[in-house]
Amino acid sequence: MGTVTTADGTEIFYKDWGSGRPVVFSHGWPLTADAWDDQLFLLASHGYRAIAHDRRGGGRSGQPWDGNNLDTYADDLAAVIEALDLHDAVLVGHSTGGGEVARYIGRHGTSRVAKAVLLSAIPPLMLKTSANPEGQPLEVFDGLRAALTADRSQFYRDLSEPFYGANRDGSTVSQGLRDSFWLLSMTVGEKGAYDCIKAFSETDTTEDLEKFDVPTLIIHGDDDQIVPIAAAALKSAKIVPNATLKVYPGAPHGLAQTTAYKDTFNNDLLDFIKS
Repeated sequence: MGTVTTADGTEIFYKDWGSGRPVVFSHGWPLTADAWDDQLFLLASHGYRAIAHDRRGGGRSGQPWDGNNLDTYADDLAAVIEALDLHDAVLVGHSTGGGEVARYIGRHGTSRVAKAVLLSAIPPLMLKTSANPEGQPLEVFDGLRAALTADRSQFYRDLSEPFYGANRDGSTVSQGLRDSFWLLSMTVGEKGAYDCIKAFSETDTTEDLEKFDVPTLIIHGDDDQIVPIAAAALKSAKIVPNATLKVYPGAPHGLAQTTAYKDTFNNDLLDFIKS
């Protein structure tokens, strides 16, 4: 574990477990690197170097007033990769972290990157526009901002339900997982969490996806209530050259942490890294 100081003086915390080929994880909103612990443990146990950082604005990273946007998130990721001098890396991004990975490749290229994984990721654009009718109306994201500022603790407790599909018939999602979501989310500063809503909903990463020139695996659940698949993976898979798309029937947004889908994702991730 350690920290990297970015160009604007923000400290970015990261975990660095194991040794071998580096696999770098970018987490979703409003979580921290700890959301990836199952995958970090798995990969480090299988001979890989597993790395995950806390995005600026929360967790153990700094909470600056400015810079809570996809460009800066991508530059922060670059700062970690360059400070650790990583090469031949596999980048894995969930949700907002998928947008971070896409913007990283758009801004910094793939000279240090061998493969990419976009999991339940926000690209290419979540916002509904005339050119993106499958997206969600701005009012949806305004509602998130209003709920966050009104009572963020209760907001996170409520959000954990659709995040993991706990509101679906037959759900096996534990209260413990939902409690973990709340706990990690509460370590994120309100300013960073608030600004990130605009970052993940209104940033168009189409041009970033077009710059992908490494093998890319796109995974998404078809019951994702947070980042609906129609405006996300189904479009990204058509933009990223030679991408592989895997759709998990019935899977929620946070599928990598749910017992019903975690093993499938872990196996797909390992197989892709080894291939």
